[in-house]
Parts: sequence; C-alpha cells; structure tokens
Amino acid sequence: MENLEGKVAFITGGASGAGLGQAKVFSEAGMKVVIADIRQDHIDEAMAYFRGKNAAVHAIKLDITDREAYKAAADEAERVFGPVQLLCNTCGVSQFGAIQNATFDDWDWQMDVNVGGVINGVMIFVPRMIARKQGGHVVIVSSMAAFRGSPQGGIYCTTKFAVRGLAESLQGDLAPEGIGVSLCCPAGINSNIHEAVLARPAKYAKTGYYGADPERFKQLKKVIVGGMEPIDLAKHVLKAVKTNTFWVLPYPEVKDGLVRTHEVIAAAVSKPEDDPDYEARKARQAKAFAEVRAEREAQAKRAQSK
Repeated sequence: MENLEGKVAFITGGASGAGLGQAKVFSEAGMKVVIADIRQDHIDEAMAYFRGKNAAVHAIKLDITDREAYKAAADEAERVFGPVQLLCNTCGVSQFGAIQNATFDDWDWQMDVNVGGVINGVMIFVPRMIARKQGGHVVIVSSMAAFRGSPQGGIYCTTKFAVRGLAESLQGDLAPEGIGVSLCCPAGINSNIHEAVLARPAKYAKTGYYGADPERFKQLKKVIVGGMEPIDLAKHVLKAVKTNTFWVLPYPEVKDGLVRTHEVIAAAVSKPEDDPDYEARKARQAKAFAEVRAEREAQAKRAQSK
C-alpha cells in the first residue's frame, strides 16, 4: 500500500496512546481515519484535536469484544468513508499480578480484548477486503511480551504470544490475496495503558489484582513514561504498511535479549546423533509433505480448469 492518499483506515483504541498516534500519522499521510474506542472521554479529546486539523476522521464508541457492535461499526465506517483498506488492531489492555492470584474474570477480560478483539477485527474486515479484490493491509499490535513470559505478567504475555501467532499465520494466508500483514511489538510506549482498568466492563468485575488505584497507576506510569512516544512508533508502522514489512521492532535495545532467548531455545533442541529415529523420521516427514504439496497443486489445477 505505497499510496495511502484517500484510503480508509480503521483503528481500534484509536482515541489514545498508540492508536491515537497511528490515527494522527495516517491522517497526515492523507488517509480517512475511523477511530474506535471504548472511552468517550478519550474520543472527545481526540476529536477536538482532529477538528482543529480539519481532518477526515470519524469516531465510533466501540467495545471490540462485542461482535455485533463491531459489525455495526464496520458498516458505519463504510457508510461514512467507504471501504476500509487498512485495519489496525491496536486496542489492548493490561493488568498485572501473579497468575495464582488471578480470577477467571481477570483472564477473560484480557483474553477477550487483546485476543478476541483482534480476532473480531480480522474476521469482520478481512472477508470484505478479499471480496473487493483490491488488496489491503492488517496491522496487529502485540508486544515484546510475545517473546518471553514474565512474573506478574502471565495473562498479558499469554495474550501477546497468541496474537503474534495469529499474525505470523495470517501473513501466509493473506499473501495470495494481495493483503499485507504487519506485527508491531513495542518494548514500551508512553501511553495510557496503565489506566486500562478504568474501562474494564462490569461483567469482568471480580479481580484478584488492583482496581482504580491512583498510587498503583503512578507506579505503572513510571515504567512506561520513558517509552517511545506514540507518534514515533506510529511512523514506524506507517513505513511498514507502505513497504509491506511484517516485523515492526523499532527498539534496538531489545536485540540482545531476543538473541539470548532464541539461543537458549536453540540449545535445548536435541542433537541428531542423540536421536536414533532422526533420519528415518525426517525421510517420512519429507515424503508426507511432498505428497500433500502435490495433491494441493493438483487440486489447484483442477479448479483452474473448471
């Protein structure tokens, strides 16, 4: 998607933090932008900014875990601006604490938003992109937490590992359709995610962690305030969309840690000489994969000839 002028972007969590940064950057690139967010106060602040810029931006209050509301939001976006070519799955929430202290509501809230919300976006918008046969692009915002678990962050890491797997798989599935995929894994953003529990719906009320605690918010903000500014991160996402680049990892400081993590994993793999069935198993698998590929190619040829 080299030319973004006049095209339409739909950004979840678009009224604050990383999502708002994307909305500003893609709007400045000439796109029409729909921002979807659950917090009306953030929507009001964001729209005041965009009205001052006379930008083509439309806001929708949306709980991305509500599939029917999400479908209605997609329909509204198309009525207002036309078909959506860029989907940014940016909305995310976090709440930290030891796994053994978590409730099912703690799990359900983060899983429903961070994983279910991305699934909903993909399932609602991608079929529309495919049907139009005009390409498009999907951005999924994960985290460096997608590469390594951490104490106190078990639920959050689980969700971010999950959407990393979704994005890597989606890239292969959508390439033949001319639809690009980018996976953004921030190492820290100066955002409002430390206040995520303020938008936690009542249906997830039972928690083993903290609630709307100003002192805890201050502690969490200290951790993220030194992170990358949302506008700067969004510029990296913009470049990835334009160049159809999958990995968005604009944090040089994480490289050594990533290398160490993968070295530890690689070192744990058994050596061929320690596995007496290695060669025979390798040959069996190669034969099976070749047979599957041949059958798929034959099916494709039969389909083309009809």
